[in-house]
Amino acid sequence: MRQQWVIGNWKLNPRFLDAKTLFETVQTQFGEKKTSCQVAIAPPAPYLGMFVEQVEQLSVVAQDVSTVSGFGAYTGEVSADLLQNMGVRSVIIGHSERRELFADDTPSLQQKIKQARQADLQVVYCVGESLSQREASQAESIVVGQLNDLKDVLTADDWQHLIIAYEPIWAIGTGKTASPEDAQQMHATIRQYLKEHTAYAEQLSLLYGGSVKPENAVQLAACQDVDGALVGGASLEANSFMAIVDAFSQYNV
Repeated sequence: MRQQWVIGNWKLNPRFLDAKTLFETVQTQFGEKKTSCQVAIAPPAPYLGMFVEQVEQLSVVAQDVSTVSGFGAYTGEVSADLLQNMGVRSVIIGHSERRELFADDTPSLQQKIKQARQADLQVVYCVGESLSQREASQAESIVVGQLNDLKDVLTADDWQHLIIAYEPIWAIGTGKTASPEDAQQMHATIRQYLKEHTAYAEQLSLLYGGSVKPENAVQLAACQDVDGALVGGASLEANSFMAIVDAFSQYNV
């Protein structure tokens, strides 16, 4: 049985007091539900320690991790060891905003993956194509290429500690969403790739991200290979986020 996951990626939001209120509200609402769906919040890095101390049913995920390891003279860096030491158990790597805005190329992403796994962190690995790549019928080859970046750095055992989030770049923050058919097709492609490279393919959770909201969550959740969502803007409002959790809670593989 694959685990359903809904992860709220807050990105660089919200302000501190609003973040505290939002986290407490989501945690309270989730605690009142009876669901096997895993729910996590990925807040800005300065909030991680506080939320880890307050966490009950929720999980706390880091939005990124440094390429350097351990502790030392690395001003501004947040290492996988530091995250693990404070109680964080998962980290997002490869989000398109990191790739496009902060020059996260293949070598740096592979180094981040290595650091995360050496610290026993679960990796939420993001893949996705641009609009021009999709229109040029390159979407699947782009995503497979991004998946190939995993092969050189994951051990046979590491694959089971992986979640993959498919986020078409053209749908992130734009209000556009891949149709359920498009989402399922790409997720099926990812699943087939995993079958060819790891014995854990059927148990790995594949999430969809890209303007997920309550209005489209039910259709996405019904897709055979969509096991949850990586939610951006809709995760900044408790009721909309929990409506997405409700949609995915209805489905188990």
